[in-house]
Formats: sequence, C-alpha cells, structure tokens
Amino acid sequence: MEEETTRVEIADHTGHTVAQMSRGQVMDLINDSEGWVYAGGMRVEPDYLARSDWSTVGTISVMPRIMYG
Repeated sequence: MEEETTRVEIADHTGHTVAQMSRGQVMDLINDSEGWVYAGGMRVEPDYLARSDWSTVGTISVMPRIMYG
C-alpha cells in the first residue's frame, strides 16, 4: 500500500519549492523549521497536523516567520 501524500509549498531565502510529501516527511520538516505552517489557508500548529485526517489536509505551506519592527 502506498503512503498518502499531500502538496507542500516551502518558501525560504532561496525561493519557493513545491513537493509531494508523506505525513512523516511533513512532520519532520515542520518540527525542524522555525517557520509558520499553513493548512487550508489558516496558520496551524504542528500538533494540529499530527492529529488531522490526512486526506482532508490539502496543501500545506511552510513560510518564514514575519519579523516586525
């Protein structure tokens, strides 16, 4: 059985990357990242994705934190 994947958009100082990733790959990425994570157009915490129904998550975006001031 093939592991279910989702589209992940990653933005950083080098540009923008799009990849298909499994839940484990996404969790590794966001746990190692200091960026903000978005799913369904809303900012979410990593534990939200860990317990979500993976088939309904949709596109995940990982963006650098915005610094003000």
